[in-house]
Amino acid sequence: MEKILKRVVGESVKALYSSDVSDDLIQIQETRRDFMGDFTVVVFPLLRFSKNTPEKTGEMIGNHILLTFPAVSAFNVIKGFLNLEISEKWWKNFFAGMAVSPDLFAGCRIQNPETILVEYSSPNTNKPLHLGHIRNNLLGFSLYRILSVCGHRVIKTNIVNDRGIHICKSMLAWQKFGNGETPGSSGMKGDHLVGKYYVLFEMENRKQMEELLKQGIEEDEARNSTPMMREAREMLLKWESGDETVMRLWEMMNSWVYAGFDETYRLLGVDFDKIYYESETYKEGRRLVIEALEKNILYRHSDSSVWVDLSSEGLDQKLLLRSDSTAVYMTQDLGTAVLRQNEYGFSRCLYVVGNEQNYHFQVLKAVLKKMGYSWSDGLYHFSYGMVELPEGKMKSREGKVVDADDLVAEMKDTAREVSMELGKLSEFTGDEKETIFMKIGLGALKYFILKVDPRKNMTFNPSESIDFNGNTGPFIQYTYARIRSVFRKASETGTGYDINLIASAKAGEKEIALIRLLRKFSLTVSEAAALYSPALVANYCYDLAREYNQFYHDFTILGEPDPAVRSLRMALSEVSGRVLLKGMWLLGIEMPERM
Repeated sequence: MEKILKRVVGESVKALYSSDVSDDLIQIQETRRDFMGDFTVVVFPLLRFSKNTPEKTGEMIGNHILLTFPAVSAFNVIKGFLNLEISEKWWKNFFAGMAVSPDLFAGCRIQNPETILVEYSSPNTNKPLHLGHIRNNLLGFSLYRILSVCGHRVIKTNIVNDRGIHICKSMLAWQKFGNGETPGSSGMKGDHLVGKYYVLFEMENRKQMEELLKQGIEEDEARNSTPMMREAREMLLKWESGDETVMRLWEMMNSWVYAGFDETYRLLGVDFDKIYYESETYKEGRRLVIEALEKNILYRHSDSSVWVDLSSEGLDQKLLLRSDSTAVYMTQDLGTAVLRQNEYGFSRCLYVVGNEQNYHFQVLKAVLKKMGYSWSDGLYHFSYGMVELPEGKMKSREGKVVDADDLVAEMKDTAREVSMELGKLSEFTGDEKETIFMKIGLGALKYFILKVDPRKNMTFNPSESIDFNGNTGPFIQYTYARIRSVFRKASETGTGYDINLIASAKAGEKEIALIRLLRKFSLTVSEAAALYSPALVANYCYDLAREYNQFYHDFTILGEPDPAVRSLRMALSEVSGRVLLKGMWLLGIEMPERM
């Protein structure tokens, strides 16, 4: 409708003032709730053509539209704003088309789709996935779905940080303190077991560090000079040289972690099209660095380390290879980017990584640009805020994290407790209940995280997220289940509806309000894709669920005697249910048919 109104306003200006007006001067927006109308035309940019006051110009354009465009039933002018009311007939016709459309995403399709890579998860193989990873995975997977329904070819990728000093810390601690412990012998998930030894390393290293501090050594030097840290660095050098014993240990412990990761990914309902491993991509990165060094794009420091000077780009000097020739994170990211471009020829690559890495991705883009890769302009750091618990920030080194597996289990338990307290699900069998508890728990977790603007830091509160009222996943799930119950009753009573009767139905204010909101679904999805913001979809679903619940409480649906009105209300219920189902699917949230 916004595009149609732009054309209509342009035609009115042409007819009234004999002037052609460019689209960018015609501003159409939704009318604010405290004013009468559906769409508002900003009159001020049009005064150059009318040579009149804003009020008089608005009146003239409004009257012309009223005479020439039947979809507008009334208008009013408030200062420099022309508020247009769309006719009931137009809204009903629009809705009838939406009700019979098999594809709710048709309005989101773009004309020139792109190949887009979305990188998310990016775990380290020295610890299990935690709450921060949950936000990362949920954002990345939702972005994949949102961009895909808009027509893009989207590749879901993951880069596993499976090499480096942090990996060697877990390996060394297991060698020293593990006594051959395995996931099988301990009963622990593999990623949890390896994470246990990462924490043990840090605890032992702290003890050794405190001894050095007593000797008057500075803290930074002490932390890096302990026997444990020296051994870890030696192990890293052995790994990079392919030492057989170290490689066997590395492969064994990584296999434990991958099995654990896969289980967590299944729980969260996320997956990947391609997984890259830093242990492989760093080799390509090193080759690129050596090649750029030979071309004098980079420089070698007196200690043999390799650096890039980005001062002309407003950045500083960045290390790319250490003095012992071992690679840093930046090295592997260079290699990964080039390998991906060679494999997929992407136009955009979104890195779903926390905002503490903002500088890293500025440097990555600048280095690739300096190396001559013009496609680096398509690299985008999707910088999201940190997620904390009410108790405060998590600390991996101290083991003060909330493991993803533990949090999912807690959410399911919380869903069980709240559901039982409210007396819901009493008629279900045990297995049915457990399935629904998991859907409610995961729905609460995913929605609470995704409804927040991804660029903002947030505090995740499990008890708030599970509420069956308010802006929560369970509230939206319950609304959907309520709609499905309407149609189960309709099936039991043989009550149907005829879409052809909608045109003759008398639509009230509530029905029109619901249609207006349903119209915004594809617009919201398109905006979410353009702004990389699943939060827009999440909050739209809440607005729709809230509007439908008000409609449900205010009107009789199946018991309405007028067949045309009943058909309209049943169709509104059916389409609202489909939109909620699709909207929550974009967020990776399952919707129970019954609750």
